[in-house]
Amino acid sequence: MTRKILKSILTAAMVVLLASLLIITGVMYQYFGNIQKSQLNDELHLAATATEQLGKSYLNRLNSKQYRLTWIDSDGEILFDSHAEAETMENHANREEIKEALDSGKGSSMRYSATLTEKTIYESIRLSDGTVLRISVSSANIIALIIGMIQPIGFAAIIAIVLSLWLANRMAKQVVDTLGNSYKLDLDDPLSNESYEELSPLLCRIHEQRQEIKSQMNKLKKKQEEFDQITENMKEALVLLDHTGRIISINPSAQRLFHTNTHCIGEDFMIVHRKQNMRNALEEAKKQGDFSFQSNLNGKVYRFDLSCIKSENYMQGIVILAYDVTDQVNAEQNRREFTANVSHELKTPLQSIIGSAELIENGIVKKEDLPRFVAHIRKEASRLVSLIEDIIRLSQLDAKLEMEQEEISLYELSKDVSEVLADAARMKGVSIEVSGDKGVITGVRSLLYEAIYNLCDNAIKYNKPGGYIKVSISQHNNEIHLKVQDNGIGIAPEHQEKVFERFYRVDKSHSKQSGGTGLGLSIVKHAVQYHQGKIDVYSELGKGTTITIILKNECD
Repeated sequence: MTRKILKSILTAAMVVLLASLLIITGVMYQYFGNIQKSQLNDELHLAATATEQLGKSYLNRLNSKQYRLTWIDSDGEILFDSHAEAETMENHANREEIKEALDSGKGSSMRYSATLTEKTIYESIRLSDGTVLRISVSSANIIALIIGMIQPIGFAAIIAIVLSLWLANRMAKQVVDTLGNSYKLDLDDPLSNESYEELSPLLCRIHEQRQEIKSQMNKLKKKQEEFDQITENMKEALVLLDHTGRIISINPSAQRLFHTNTHCIGEDFMIVHRKQNMRNALEEAKKQGDFSFQSNLNGKVYRFDLSCIKSENYMQGIVILAYDVTDQVNAEQNRREFTANVSHELKTPLQSIIGSAELIENGIVKKEDLPRFVAHIRKEASRLVSLIEDIIRLSQLDAKLEMEQEEISLYELSKDVSEVLADAARMKGVSIEVSGDKGVITGVRSLLYEAIYNLCDNAIKYNKPGGYIKVSISQHNNEIHLKVQDNGIGIAPEHQEKVFERFYRVDKSHSKQSGGTGLGLSIVKHAVQYHQGKIDVYSELGKGTTITIILKNECD
């Protein structure tokens, strides 16, 4: 850029210099030529007056090297010449200035030498006696003048070139410094700069570009913030990789899952997670476009979905999405176990009923034993109905269907249960006592009734003759505690965490003899969970069991 500025300024300076010299030379040449011609006429008139008075004697006394005087008669013969012998000179009758003078009284002409470097100016005047007096002077023409000025012109050109170079270099440096040293310009606010007027379009364009970039950056920032808000609040782990496998983005859930932080951004993902199954999954995702697999991590089961991001058939990166499927896997496992258990539990009474019925049908049973077999069939059928009812109830609870809720007094509900179970308790030799606060909450009456019923029913079945059951309701801040306490056989510590599992029995033989289905406590657990409550179990083997249901009091 500096070279272009130097070249432009130097060229302009030389053109202006040469044009100025030519114009000045032409004007001065014409000006001095007019002055010379005027002076020549004045000299001619003076000489003509003196010649008419004194004749040739005046002319002979003249001694001028600058001017040449020639006296010619009316026939063109030379009478006198100040620079040559008159006798040797040819006739001048055909000379232009002579003919004009003879005709009009005055004449003038100009003739150039053969080399075109000199010219001669002629002025003539007719005298009173008919003769013509001519004066002439020689001077350099404009070409000779220019040739003669070559040296001063060259000197002036050298000075002009030096000055032009200096000025051009200085100006170019200023311009280049202004453009090159951006720290001298406030690019954050280009329109506020005081600079060359010629830079205004550039600064305006920079301002427009900055506004456009600022607008785009704000949009990108807003999108990034939205993306961050979404990913930060995701329960699922999300990791974005570039085409080389390096981490571009990782949300908090993924950081917790892979035990890392944001410092891992830019690193190879396989440094963060070194599992071979993940390496294989990445390779498969690159080949197939997407890939999914399950893996145990941190004591949980996670499903990993890997998807390639492609643009114009070129892989830009990979998205890794991981989510916890532990509950689903456990639910599926529980479903399979529940299905197997249900099949087994239903099969046992049905086989017993079918076996007894076949014996009766084939007449094998004696008449006196018939009531016993019929009673056995009724008992097994009742047990089968109870089992089916419990299974249906559990299915409803698993479906989490909306049920009608109302204000319920746990004290009144417990009193109802104690009255229903009073006969069963007397037969077992067990007393039931209900005490405490009213314990009013909002809930589903049937679920809470069944939960209290199952707890009390179990307390009767697994109690000792002469034992007791105490049901107490108490208020604790915003919670209501319903406690069912007995002094029965108790539950061993290794069984206490499992008693709420479906079909789990501490004493299978005793449970079947008492008509238990193995689903009672499981129904209690789901009923309490439906009301967003908790269950606490405390038991000592041989001393009894205390089960506490803790529910939130939302009626205050």
